[in-house]
Amino acid sequence: MTAGEQAKAKTEQAEGKLKEVAGSAIGNGRMAAEGQAEKSTGDAREAKEKAKDAFKH
Repeated sequence: MTAGEQAKAKTEQAEGKLKEVAGSAIGNGRMAAEGQAEKSTGDAREAKEKAKDAFKH
């Protein structure tokens, strides 16, 4: 996993989680859903990079 991709994945996960929690706290379902989607995107990016690393070796 390249450092740049790893950082991007972690950033997406953190921003998504923050948006999800903030949306839930203020009762904004759309914001919470967007945060969950963003977190999932980060999770998918991280999984993709881990899979690429597994096939390199």
